[in-house]
Amino acid sequence: MVPYRAFLTGEPGCGKTTVVRKVCEALEKRGNRPGGIISSEIRHRGIRVGFSLEDVLTHESGILAHVDQQDGPRVGKYRVNLHDIERVGVTAIRRAIADSDVIIVDEIGPMELNSMPFILAVETALASPRHLVSTIHKRASHHLVTAIKSNSTYQVLEITHENRDQLPVAIIERLSRHA
Repeated sequence: MVPYRAFLTGEPGCGKTTVVRKVCEALEKRGNRPGGIISSEIRHRGIRVGFSLEDVLTHESGILAHVDQQDGPRVGKYRVNLHDIERVGVTAIRRAIADSDVIIVDEIGPMELNSMPFILAVETALASPRHLVSTIHKRASHHLVTAIKSNSTYQVLEITHENRDQLPVAIIERLSRHA
């Protein structure tokens, strides 16, 4: 059976990470083992100051990007923490390829795409026999994102406020059909 590939996209704040978290919870309730990474906002006094990364299996975390990060590529007002992308993110994706039922990659976006090891880990995940649920930055202009969006065997789902509550259920149903 061909592995299922779902890529969630949409405007910032539309609920991509929330959908991914709900998919992970539903998979765990069904006895499946999701693995990979989930990104979250870091807020200080109500203002977003950065993003964190978390390994879905081990819950190890790191900083993806932060306004106070001293070095690394700049994306908007943030500097990307290449060390933690590789230490937490790449390690989590590789672990998911080896040990999980479904690979989770939240997100394939401008910050993460500054890391060649991250790109290679995602390419390895795409070539693996594991199912994959990922988020992709809506306006990222990188060859990997272009290849994903143009692959007719992948399902690219635009999240809106109207469909975001139904998408986790639809993704779980698709994963069940591909099991």
